[in-house]
Amino acid sequence: MPHIDDQGRPEPPVAANEADTLLGYLDFQRATLEWKTRGLDEAGLRRTIASSSMTLAGLLKHMAYVEDHWFSGMLLDLPRMSPWDAVDWAATPDWEWESAAREPATAVRAQWKTSVERSRAVVRDALSRAGVSGATTASGANVADPLGLLAKRSWPNGERPSLRWILVHMIEEYARHNGHADLLREVVDGETGE
Repeated sequence: MPHIDDQGRPEPPVAANEADTLLGYLDFQRATLEWKTRGLDEAGLRRTIASSSMTLAGLLKHMAYVEDHWFSGMLLDLPRMSPWDAVDWAATPDWEWESAAREPATAVRAQWKTSVERSRAVVRDALSRAGVSGATTASGANVADPLGLLAKRSWPNGERPSLRWILVHMIEEYARHNGHADLLREVVDGETGE
């Protein structure tokens, strides 16, 4: 059972295997974004700082998109799902950021939570099936380490990121945006911390 801090975040394990450590840090970062947006209404989630158009609502919806892109899209090679499949990304490359300002707080939070839960299920399934499914690493060897499982979708240059790479990238993505969330939340109501 993980230790829960004063903000309701599960602390990453201090002595675990690599997969549990990475997943622990990813869940900690996810919980940090939830904490920074907790209890805010539409006005709070739409607040900007200085000349930036970034909002907490936009961060939540962007991270929902990023969750679906990396885990369902890249790892499983599934087509974009709703609402991402109906977007003209060439015409509106910042759609998730912009559209979040027009949605109720409950809808934005629900989209993010749905995407996070879908990602957790994808990772659980990938980790449980890796090695059994005949998955291979970049060198063509069987996956003895489930984190070496390669994404089904490749980048334009033909390379496919490993599950390990995707998890570390997601930790980085959340950590960077949680820094933005710190600033935005302080502007909204003065709440600070980590």
